[in-house]
Amino acid sequence: MATDRQLVGKKIIVTGGARGIGAAVVSAYVEQGAHVISLDIGNRVDVEDEQGPGWAFHRHCDIAQSRSVDEAFAWAAERLGGLDVLVHAAGIAPNAMAQDIELDQWEQVFAVNARGTFLTNRAAHALMKESGGRIINFASAAGVIGQPGKAHYAASKGAVLAWTRTVAREWGPLGITVNAIAPAMWTPMYDATRASMNPEQLQHHDAFMATHIPLGGRLGDARKDLAPMLVFLAGDGSRFITGQTLPVDGGMLMLS
Repeated sequence: MATDRQLVGKKIIVTGGARGIGAAVVSAYVEQGAHVISLDIGNRVDVEDEQGPGWAFHRHCDIAQSRSVDEAFAWAAERLGGLDVLVHAAGIAPNAMAQDIELDQWEQVFAVNARGTFLTNRAAHALMKESGGRIINFASAAGVIGQPGKAHYAASKGAVLAWTRTVAREWGPLGITVNAIAPAMWTPMYDATRASMNPEQLQHHDAFMATHIPLGGRLGDARKDLAPMLVFLAGDGSRFITGQTLPVDGGMLMLS
């Protein structure tokens, strides 16, 4: 029933919406009646997607480039008629031991994960400063506790967490909430991580997951386990939550 939908008419931008977690979030928002612009570097052709009571439009954007972000957000705000919610899910997570990381790869990871957060959040702020809104950044447990083989990724997500806490304080008086999600979901990016491991590494990794995720011993399903939290955070019920790191990870991180 329409009355059960939580996001009817909400104007939402989702970055990284072409696949994985981002695609699951876009689908969930459309089902809840939202109007969604999905921005992704993989979107080469603009596509309108009528999935349900809401709608989604997919457009190209390189979140590491200021001009691309500013143009995409201006276009999205015009098509949406404003902006209520930004879900910034886009990011990259290459593998390399700390001592083997090349400078170019370090800078690429920070350009996408840290600079991309700055650029997209800044663009959202410009559209929300008069009427408030929700910004939901994607962080990672790696940014809290570290992750062997992904030091550059962990460092960039640590920057996302510090940024999120700071702008939550600065922008709170404007009615803008800013929170970070630390998900542990099975995604195409995770498939690539597993494919890069040798059999011994994979065995060790799976044993670690089995002992460190109390709920099931493995990563969650983005559609079933994460999307409902993103629906809540985009809605009116989350108006008094800001500056938080919210793990959705089966109990792996357990922040206190």
